[in-house]
Amino acid sequence: MLEPKLQSIVERLCRDGCQQVNIYIQEIEALRYPESMLGVSDQDQKRILAELKSIMSVYEQSEN
Repeated sequence: MLEPKLQSIVERLCRDGCQQVNIYIQEIEALRYPESMLGVSDQDQKRILAELKSIMSVYEQSEN
């Protein structure tokens, strides 16, 4: 589980919906960060990305 600060960022990003989270994942992988992630360390950015991917994998499995 992420620390509260990082969990808050993940929750903020997820509020924008699944399609937007998939866009965020692509942008983060291209090193273009959403505003809420600016000022977060590289390590924490990777942790947020991993959490977003984990969340989306659950949604993708439930669609099948």
